[in-house]
Amino acid sequence: MSVSEIPHENRQNGGEKRYLKANHEQVSVFFEYPNNTIKTSKYNAFNFLPLNLFEQFQRLANAYFLILLFLQLIPQISSLPWYTTVIPLVVVLSITGVKDAIDDMKRHQNDNQVNNRSVLRLVKGRMEEDKWMNVQVGDIIKLENDQPVTADMLLLSSSEPYSLAYVETADLDGETNLKVKQAITCTSDMKDNLDLLSAFDGEVTCELPNNKLHRFTGILSYKGKDYFLDHDKLLLRGCVIRNTDWCYGLVIYTGPDTKLMQNSGKYTFKQTHVDRLMNILVLWIFLFLIVMCLMLAIGHGIWENKIGYYFQIFLPWENYVSSSFVSSLFIFWSYFIVLNTMVPISLYVSVELIRLGNSYYINWDQKMFYAPKNTPAQARTTTLNEELGQVKYVFSDKTGTLTQNIMIFHKCSINGTLYGDVIDKTGEKVAVSEKDKIDFAYNKLADPKFSFYDKTLVEAVTKGDPWVHLFFLSLSLCHTVMSEEKVEGELVYQAQSPDEGALVTAARNFGFVFRSRTSETITVVEMGETRVYQLLAILDFNNVRKRMSVIVRTPENRVMLFCKGADTIICELLHPACISLCDVTLEHLDDFASEGLRTLMVAYRELDNKFFRTWSVKHGEACLSLDNREKKLSIVYEEVEKDLMLLGATAIEDKLQDGVPETVMTLSKAKIKIWVLTGDKQETAVNIAYSCNIFEDEMDEVFTVKGKDSETVRQELRKARSKMKPDSLLDSDPVNIFLAKKHKALFTMPEEAHALEGDVELELLRVACMCKGVICCRMTPLQKAQVVELVKRYKKVVTLAIGDGANDVSMIKAAHIGVGISGQEGMQAMLNSDFAFSQFYYLQRLILVHGRWSYNRMCKFLSYFFYKNFAFTLVHFWYAFFNGFSAQTVYDNWFITCYNLIYTSLPVLGMSLFDQDVNDTWSLCFPELYEPGQLNLYFNKKEFMKCLIHGIYSSLVLFFIPMGAVYNSERSDGKEISDYQSFSLIVQTSLIWVVTTQIALKITYWTVISHFFIWGSLGIYFCLLFLLYSDGLCQMFPNVFQFPGVARNTLNQPQMWLSIVLIVVLCMLPVIGYQFLKPLFWPVSVDKILKRIHYCMKHPLPPPIRPRRRRPGLRRSAYAFSHQHGFGALITSGKTVKSKALKKNSFPAKK
Repeated sequence: MSVSEIPHENRQNGGEKRYLKANHEQVSVFFEYPNNTIKTSKYNAFNFLPLNLFEQFQRLANAYFLILLFLQLIPQISSLPWYTTVIPLVVVLSITGVKDAIDDMKRHQNDNQVNNRSVLRLVKGRMEEDKWMNVQVGDIIKLENDQPVTADMLLLSSSEPYSLAYVETADLDGETNLKVKQAITCTSDMKDNLDLLSAFDGEVTCELPNNKLHRFTGILSYKGKDYFLDHDKLLLRGCVIRNTDWCYGLVIYTGPDTKLMQNSGKYTFKQTHVDRLMNILVLWIFLFLIVMCLMLAIGHGIWENKIGYYFQIFLPWENYVSSSFVSSLFIFWSYFIVLNTMVPISLYVSVELIRLGNSYYINWDQKMFYAPKNTPAQARTTTLNEELGQVKYVFSDKTGTLTQNIMIFHKCSINGTLYGDVIDKTGEKVAVSEKDKIDFAYNKLADPKFSFYDKTLVEAVTKGDPWVHLFFLSLSLCHTVMSEEKVEGELVYQAQSPDEGALVTAARNFGFVFRSRTSETITVVEMGETRVYQLLAILDFNNVRKRMSVIVRTPENRVMLFCKGADTIICELLHPACISLCDVTLEHLDDFASEGLRTLMVAYRELDNKFFRTWSVKHGEACLSLDNREKKLSIVYEEVEKDLMLLGATAIEDKLQDGVPETVMTLSKAKIKIWVLTGDKQETAVNIAYSCNIFEDEMDEVFTVKGKDSETVRQELRKARSKMKPDSLLDSDPVNIFLAKKHKALFTMPEEAHALEGDVELELLRVACMCKGVICCRMTPLQKAQVVELVKRYKKVVTLAIGDGANDVSMIKAAHIGVGISGQEGMQAMLNSDFAFSQFYYLQRLILVHGRWSYNRMCKFLSYFFYKNFAFTLVHFWYAFFNGFSAQTVYDNWFITCYNLIYTSLPVLGMSLFDQDVNDTWSLCFPELYEPGQLNLYFNKKEFMKCLIHGIYSSLVLFFIPMGAVYNSERSDGKEISDYQSFSLIVQTSLIWVVTTQIALKITYWTVISHFFIWGSLGIYFCLLFLLYSDGLCQMFPNVFQFPGVARNTLNQPQMWLSIVLIVVLCMLPVIGYQFLKPLFWPVSVDKILKRIHYCMKHPLPPPIRPRRRRPGLRRSAYAFSHQHGFGALITSGKTVKSKALKKNSFPAKK
């Protein structure tokens, strides 16, 4: 087919729908469809430098220093060499750039690994191996069992009967249960015939690429007929082929057009709240600097007019100075350079070093090392450490993050007897160990992975207890599980949900082995004897019924109905004779629920042959009905599902990740709200929420949004809000007044996400934020990200998203902090995360220990750093009034160079890397210590102003005390010491003592390193002082070292040491007074907790009292958790059964 043969209407509608033709690449080229290459990296070789520099210069300080550099290149105003700014700026930009490049290289490596995977592509009648990135729209490709799907493709044929294919969608929606796809009848007959596949020239017209995972519409035109295409015929990229030997597909969407990539979200440049605050503070400092320079320039102009103009014989003006105004203009810029140390470039060097050091603490933390997988925690970015100490909302995936997605048959109740607990001779429960595990070696078909510890149940089975036998027979028959037996005796079950798999596996181990099935029979091995049951009907599950039943004919020709489902439903269907048994069973269910187990009831009914024949006719008519089919079937089902006889109940443990409930409880105490965003069904998510302590039985009420349109959802949300806070519905409510005035930016959401449409999103947010826990179900990856963005935009708090699969990448990118768990669903989440580890419970240590320490350290560092530079720089301001506003510096040039680089760098790094108010154990015992970070109490605009005021006060003391001490003073030998050099030395020595004492007061955790850094820095100062002011250096380089002998002559004067002592005392008095009075007059909750910790350290706590048993919780059915119909219709249709020609024995012989 040439391009000219493309139908005219498809050319015209190219922008409204997608058109393609099988085995014709020209169509793909004509419409410029992308190839199958994916790109998750940010940079390439051409845009790295400009894009990275653009991101780095979003920091106002970097831009400020760039401007300062240009000013220093002008000799008329420069009072400091240009390289003093260039070298630190280049170092900062280079370190950050290298780090960003390394992070992006990892993304490139991952992209290359995916793009270069191999796939079989049909080319000129034969299958050729090619790379994923070369696949084009319209290609036909072959996939085999356990292979990931290359691109979004239309299923053409498969090895399974009726061209079915089974796929696992964990990377898309987090669910590990299998989904069934089926090819169209017109292509399924092609099977693996390459001649037919090569000749296939079907034309597909479908919707444009979008992010809707569960929707697809299109039309296939083939041999003059049109065939409707829907989502059940589409294999999506990110899925994995399971239980299917091979399948062929026609590529519909490639690369960035695939639904997986459409949901992947975009990378956003992440800045911490501290970074953004520093941008604002740098702007404030810049304005403050401009005001000071303007004042000093005006002062210089006045001085030149009144004094300097008549003093030119001693201080002549430069040639380029023609008037006092011109001189003032130059002085303005000279002071701009002199006072630039208000925000030194070393601030950002120190910040990067501190973040790097705190990142290594995370990497080195042995308590976050997961030994079974030999996986340490990773800080994949070094820029977000202190943000970890301010988290208010955690958005978590469910499957693989909170749970292991492993269902375990834990307990059961049969005919009023509870099984599962191990009881000693005194009747008390005892803890079980691996040695108590029951040995099922007598059962050759048992699953070796199955664990059970109560031997009384095995004894009841072996003794032939009829109720126990009937109970397990019902579990082996009443399900839609499919069995695979590649090797005889080794059964593999493919279940629609993990719950069903756990129940059938339990029956298998206790001697009732589901062996195989056809559309008409179920084969069960009962206590070693093979029995075949005729399958008469499957009464399938749906969300309304919350139960399923099977009707079978036994080998003895008895018609039996077995039913299992939610206890609230089954209890209403029981025969009156079961009332007493039901009461006992419900008590057992309460016990199960109190342990967080998922429960369901099991019942049966024997049917009269005549009744069944009559009912079967009605059932057949309902199945063939075209109008209200579901309703008619439901009525027919109810006729037979009544007067049931209760057999018992099951309790399944949905195995959580280790320590999840404790972690959730600890984070809740830290006032961190946890929202679960899952692609799973509602009932499953709610059940897990209870198990994890996100929901509690003691809560007032659980609100469920069930609306199918925006207006209904809005009414449900308003009703919930009226129950929690009735005043919030009044027009006088402050939030309503604010929202009425504020223009609201809205998201464009998928049609089914009604709670996130238009102004409903604000209603959702208000209600959700009033609740203790929030569960969002059936979420697409993009919707997860949009929920995170919603909270970020309106709540202005720090958010953290944690997940383990590719379906979590979008929200990980959207949140302020993204955490990836290296779990069972690949490495996508980890590769796109900021922090990564192997277990959810490490999150509490990451946030409450490393995050809190990092935030506290960074706040202490910033407040101290700004203070010491204000005190250092503002001395120049006061000195200007005594030197004719000439931009002369107070200090020696070498002191200015070394002040931030050497003299004060080690103490501040020692505090910022090693300080901790309490150790990690107390941090986890008292999560309430985390609250100041959420409220940003330790460093904000108010704290900055305190630093500024303190710095101004200290600079006044540092200038005027030495000024008064040396003014008209003389030594004991009669020589004067009121010279500039002696004055400068006294000021700078006093400054070093003041800032060193200040940081010593700030440190709460002293180590050998802290002592060495702080007191050692004083030693370094005096050593360098004598070196730089030595006679030898001054004689060798007289233009560089201009303070010969000053140290030796000044340091032996008592006036100097008395001045230093007085200055230190005066500067420290306000600090000590504030630290003493603050807890008394302005206490915060943290002060009380710290006081309690100090008390506990001195007075150890008594042994903990054993908590009383929890009261029975709400029963949560395990079976009401499927979000769609079961496999019932598929099983009874016979489409899952291999043809007889392929069957050579009693079990499926699949390769």
